[in-house]
Amino acid sequence: MTLLRLNVPLAILIGLAGIGLLLTGCRSTPAPYDPSRPETALVRMPPDQWPAVFDDMDYDGLADAARQSLNYLHKLPDERSFRFGPDRYTKVHMVISLERFVEFIETRPGTGALNAFLRREYNLYRSPGAGEPPRVLFTGYYEPFLEGRLTADSRFRHPVYGLPRDLVYVDLAAFADDWKGRRLTGRLDGRRVVPYYAREDIEKGLIDDQAPVIAWVDDPIALFFLQIQGSGRIILDGGRSLSVQYHGVNGQPYRSIGKLLIDQEKIPAEEMSMQRIRAYLEAHPEERQAILNHNPSYVFFRAGQGDPLGSLGVAVTPGRSIATDQRIFPSGALAFIATRKPLTDGDRTISGWTALKRFVFNQDSGGAIKGPGRADLFWGSGAYAETAAGHLQHEGELYFLVLKTVPPS
Repeated sequence: MTLLRLNVPLAILIGLAGIGLLLTGCRSTPAPYDPSRPETALVRMPPDQWPAVFDDMDYDGLADAARQSLNYLHKLPDERSFRFGPDRYTKVHMVISLERFVEFIETRPGTGALNAFLRREYNLYRSPGAGEPPRVLFTGYYEPFLEGRLTADSRFRHPVYGLPRDLVYVDLAAFADDWKGRRLTGRLDGRRVVPYYAREDIEKGLIDDQAPVIAWVDDPIALFFLQIQGSGRIILDGGRSLSVQYHGVNGQPYRSIGKLLIDQEKIPAEEMSMQRIRAYLEAHPEERQAILNHNPSYVFFRAGQGDPLGSLGVAVTPGRSIATDQRIFPSGALAFIATRKPLTDGDRTISGWTALKRFVFNQDSGGAIKGPGRADLFWGSGAYAETAAGHLQHEGELYFLVLKTVPPS
């Protein structure tokens, strides 16, 4: 958030499959994803197998989110290409595709006109999902607010660390072509690169002389969730706020404390949510640090301005930005999702679930959002966003769209 950052979105934290639900009609199942063949991450759908698309947000915020993707694309070289399963499209093709879409949806077309336009001018690609049976699991993330101060005292004593000075990155592509896209995160121990400190070591203060402190907060559980979300705001005295955004991670593996609590039979799987985890930790303070230390991954922040940023370096839009595995899905691309959203009483108590069908943009990533079977939806900030992000663990369908052809320049 970087909302991503590791964005490690919430669902990982939860580590659960959630409630399955098919939201579109019966169609043939795409061929399974083969990790050794990235082109199998998306399957182009024949016209007779398209879903009926619909936007449950009535296009609100859609054009603004599209412009964020365009901001990202315009910074790339023209020769950059994007993979849609077995097909590739140039950066110029992507730009024209988004511009054409924005031009059309700004007319606020009805459902019939929308579907006719897309079927006529766009190709549609579906994620085959993952697992057995294959599926796409949707989860959510949001922008949390924490109370904090710029100096520590007896109440505000938990540091929000900036990037440590002794943290180093090793780009493995410099050593072998087979390692392209891979890197190590660690620190120097004499002439050796060793793994960076894990959460337990950091909590003991081993980086106090290496990492700047951006702010101090009073709630260690909220700080843990801030790292899961990847960005947030710290409310200072006098009502001022400080935006904090992802800057780096210690390189340790991410382990789900939600899964830990399920495995230890401390929270039933069907009750798992961010809110349920918080309730357990608050009720069992003697267990809290050991549970948090189960996840050795640790996120570092930087002070930012304005809206939270996704991994593409552009602002993410509530309800319109998703985090996916950017290694296999086209960055910045237009997508259509079908899953579920909560109905709430007073923004916090869920009274039921209803269909969520809308256009989104692939603008973020997450350390635990891997493969074609995961997608994470950004909900924004506030009570409803926290509730939705904390409870969304539903199956659904994920599609990407791109113009069939573009006019010659």
